[in-house]
Amino acid sequence: MFHTEICELLGIEYPIIQGGMAWVATAELAAAVSNAGGLGIIGAGNLPPEKLREEIRKVKKLTVKPFGVNVYFMSPYLDEVIKVVIEEKVPVITTGAGNPGKYIDSLKKANIKVIPVVASVALAKRLEGIGVDAVIAEGMECGGHIGEITTMALLPQIVDAVNIPVIAAGGIADGRGFLASLIMGAKGVQMGTRFICSEECTVHENYKKAIIDAKDRSTVVTGRPTGHPVRVLKNKLSREFEILEQRGADIKEFEALGAGKLKAAVEGDIEYGSLMAGQIAGLIKDIKPVKKIIEDIIKEAEDIVLSISAGRLWK
Repeated sequence: MFHTEICELLGIEYPIIQGGMAWVATAELAAAVSNAGGLGIIGAGNLPPEKLREEIRKVKKLTVKPFGVNVYFMSPYLDEVIKVVIEEKVPVITTGAGNPGKYIDSLKKANIKVIPVVASVALAKRLEGIGVDAVIAEGMECGGHIGEITTMALLPQIVDAVNIPVIAAGGIADGRGFLASLIMGAKGVQMGTRFICSEECTVHENYKKAIIDAKDRSTVVTGRPTGHPVRVLKNKLSREFEILEQRGADIKEFEALGAGKLKAAVEGDIEYGSLMAGQIAGLIKDIKPVKKIIEDIIKEAEDIVLSISAGRLWK
């Protein structure tokens, strides 16, 4: 029922992509999503190139299905990461925090699909012009680095502005969000926070429990003065960021405070770790296998469509 252009483009069963979360999106999680019919993504983040190569090769041992790598354009190893992606014949890359234009020709020659994350119509149009295959319209509800426009406002405007497939991201964790995104013109969705609370995700159980315990107002945006705001779950670290903002601290202080804190969260520090999570965290109440997460989303969306067709939804 939900076989879209994205399924054809990427060779996947369901139009569901896993977010490329640094330190979180490991080979184990990526392979599980791909094996369940979606597109699993390794989060390259600031990984050294040879460590990324290890993760890619691990995925290849765990699945024969398509997978991807999220390339972080602020990585100090960017050129080397692109080289590894090409050498390892990765089928798809998603990109963030920069323009992939410099690398488009070499990626295309390697038959790699390029799908940037965008937070504005202007950027989506510019990237369409350089030949990307699709874009991910990510609203500010998402975890980690955020833009300034909500998914519901951003998505239809980008859909109307470009002629390539658009994938919705930010605030999606169940069949309702999945179906709503398709109704607004998306050809698929990207989810991050929902997949953190999966059995195959390798982050510490403390991190998963913090998401499960979250409420609708449990996230906060930190680091706005740096120009790279980040959405996280509230904790002692986020409070320290707020204190820095209140006293107008130097950007270097923000950078020093944030250094290494995502890895700390992944390793279980829920007080002073950077617990990146989207606003949808308050909706997530369980940890289950990736396959079950995807199956439940598709089943819920199908049930809603059938209810609408039967005229039951409005009663």
